[in-house]
Amino acid sequence: MSRLGSFWRKVGPGLVTGIGDDDPAGIAIYSQVGAQTGFKLLWTALLTFPLMVTIQEMCARIGIVTGHGLAGNLKRHYPRGLLVFLVALVFMGNTLNIGADLAAMAAVTQLLVPGLPQWFFALVFAGLIMAFLVVFSYRQIASVLKWIALTIVVYLFVPFITNTDWLVALKSTFVPGFSLDKPSLALVVAIFGTTISPYLFFWQTSMEVESKLSKIKRFFTRWLVTKHELRDMEQDVTVGMLLSNIVMWFIIVTAAVTLNANGVTNVDTVKDAAEALRPIAGDLAYVVFALGVISVGFLAIPVLAGASSYALSETFGWREGLERKFYQAKQFYWVIIISTIVGLIIPLIGIHPVKALFYTGLFYGITSPVLIYVILHVANNKKLMGRYTNSRLSNTLGYTTFVIMTVALLALFLL
Repeated sequence: MSRLGSFWRKVGPGLVTGIGDDDPAGIAIYSQVGAQTGFKLLWTALLTFPLMVTIQEMCARIGIVTGHGLAGNLKRHYPRGLLVFLVALVFMGNTLNIGADLAAMAAVTQLLVPGLPQWFFALVFAGLIMAFLVVFSYRQIASVLKWIALTIVVYLFVPFITNTDWLVALKSTFVPGFSLDKPSLALVVAIFGTTISPYLFFWQTSMEVESKLSKIKRFFTRWLVTKHELRDMEQDVTVGMLLSNIVMWFIIVTAAVTLNANGVTNVDTVKDAAEALRPIAGDLAYVVFALGVISVGFLAIPVLAGASSYALSETFGWREGLERKFYQAKQFYWVIIISTIVGLIIPLIGIHPVKALFYTGLFYGITSPVLIYVILHVANNKKLMGRYTNSRLSNTLGYTTFVIMTVALLALFLL
């Protein structure tokens, strides 16, 4: 038990990053995949796991070794035009994702309280999240987020109490199969986009830097990189990505056995997605689904807003960090506030929540390959990384990720 407790205390940025990956956009996309294709795309959960671990481990290692986030490293060692382009892409994608997540949180709340408009709930959630980020320190946020992250495991129980063909599900996990048509390719690109997302790259790197700075302040040690520290980071990242993909796999299975099996092949509304939990929750399905989406939204939106703020703060040389109080890093917190407010445009003007979530995944699927290529270059830059550059395995998996995502994207636009 003490080992488990010790491990739980060690995990942080990697676990929060992994579970933040299963945000409302992820839930919507995985539900759509299961409803539309059944078990057919379960292999994507297996394929993306080592790719996610590889990219996030690179980002974490860059932060630990250099002491700077991705934007900070790009600013110091790469052309400014590249930095501005990438940060702009990340800010746009994150803002779209924030808006889509707020819209989803508002929509599921309206299932429970139908008398009030969605825009009202979106405003309430946005206000709470901004206050949450401004008032509390990173250590407090991380300690809470690790527990909030566990609420999504409800999806793990549904397939065990429904008529699930486990042999077919397992076969579909290990034997790839899909149709070469635009709807199927769009789903694959959206899956890659929502699992291997640009905002996670910036967040992971900056969180490792902030976490290490906290340790240095507590123990008065200088900036050193140890094998023990890197091993702990690798465990943290692996556990976070593993839990993320386990949840992804079960969401697809749940939607396949509850929606697809009953002729529901399209998730048009959050109500449709909530129906997947009816076997375990009955008439409380909407309550369970709403709590899951809201809790994961409270996890994901700070990650999204924080990732944008770290990127912009490093770009313009502002003081940064969730460890700092508002008055110590005003520009940093104002970016968080502004990106959340801009994101509110989506729910306030009434854009369809499920479509907004799906298009967010597609946007990330389009932009991720560019960022992955840049991350590979940084992680192999000996001037920055010294003896901690990528191993042959990391490069193989990293470039494999880049090629797979690029080919899927080209196929979507060319076929």
